[in-house]
This record gives sequence, C-alpha cells and structure tokens, in this order.
Amino acid sequence: MDSGADQASDDGLGDAPIGVIEDPAGRWRVTLGARALDAGALGASVVLPSCGAVVTFTGTTRDHAPDPAGGLRTGIGRLDYEAYETEALARMAKVAATTCDRWPTVGRVEIAHRLGSVDLGEASVVVAVSAAHRDGAFEAARFAIDTVKATVPIWKREAWDGGSDWAGGAVAVTSLPAAPGQGDVIASATDPAFAAGASMSDTGAHQRASGDPVQ
Repeated sequence: MDSGADQASDDGLGDAPIGVIEDPAGRWRVTLGARALDAGALGASVVLPSCGAVVTFTGTTRDHAPDPAGGLRTGIGRLDYEAYETEALARMAKVAATTCDRWPTVGRVEIAHRLGSVDLGEASVVVAVSAAHRDGAFEAARFAIDTVKATVPIWKREAWDGGSDWAGGAVAVTSLPAAPGQGDVIASATDPAFAAGASMSDTGAHQRASGDPVQ
C-alpha cells in the first residue's frame, strides 16, 4: 500500500507502508496498514495544551474467542486482518470527523488499524482521543472504536494450532450513525472531503458487500 506521507519512526506506526488520511485542520488522523502500532506514541500524539484528558483504547490479540457453534475457541496464536482498503480508510476518516463534530471539546483523534498478521498480545487497533475533560474523552473514544467495528470493512481470521477460520463473532457492516437530524452517513473513497492529504490503495483483498462480516 502506498503511504500518503513518510511517517517518522517515532509516530507509533512502525516502518511498513500504510494508507493515511489526515484532517487538514489537524483535528484527526487515520491510518491503515501492516505497521506495528505503538499505543503510547499514538496516545502522546493527541496531547494538546487545551486538553486535560487523553483516553487510549488498544485492541490486542487474545488466545480465545467465541466459535460459530456458541462454544469457545482456544489456543489462538494469531489474527490475520484483511480489508477493502480504499473504503475502509475513507470510513475510518468519517468516524474520526464525526467524533470531533459530536464532541466539540475533543482536541484530536487518532485511529490506527493493522492489516496482515497480528500475533498474540500485539495491537491490532488503537484509538486515542484528547478532550478538555475526561467525560468527553471517554465518551468520544468509546463511540469511535464501537463505530469503527460496526462500519469499517475489515475482517479477521483466527489462527490456532491445526487450523484457522474467520472470526465467529463477526457482525454486518452498517452505515455510520449520523448526527440528529441527518440521514445515515457512508464515507466514500471519492468524497471530496477526503481528497486533501489522502493516499488510498486497493490490494484486491476481499472486496465484500456491505452485508458481509466485519471485524
């Protein structure tokens, strides 16, 4: 995947190529790619003099998960992530922008998601939010991660000794919840709002329909 800009080695995003969309006003940035994620560095990137609270959510690979039959799948050692990359990055950008719009006290939002193999204990997704006060930071961070999981076309395959399969807890991709008085919002890769600073590519991996499983 092409990177929209050369990222510094201490930006919390590792060294592999990534896709990036960044708000020209500096309120948010989203990234998608194979780079390892450093939650501490990503959290530090949202710190602002005007904000007294920072909330960082990190999703990591765990060793068990529900299976499709309602039981428990154990011994998981790796998750393999694929995405409809162009649309996923655009939708992540819409989530970040909507988070800032809904919580005016939010200073900055970072949303980063890995693709490819993510080993046990490693981070697959990081959401970092700064705000003037802790209530806004917690609420905005929860909204951002929940909405990413519900609306962004990223899929994971669980791998364990002797086998692998798509995650049993997957849900359908949905529209992004809109602000009161607005219709559903679905980000598009061709949305002019994301033209500035955007670098998005499509590797052809699982370009699934909107009703197919995500996360």
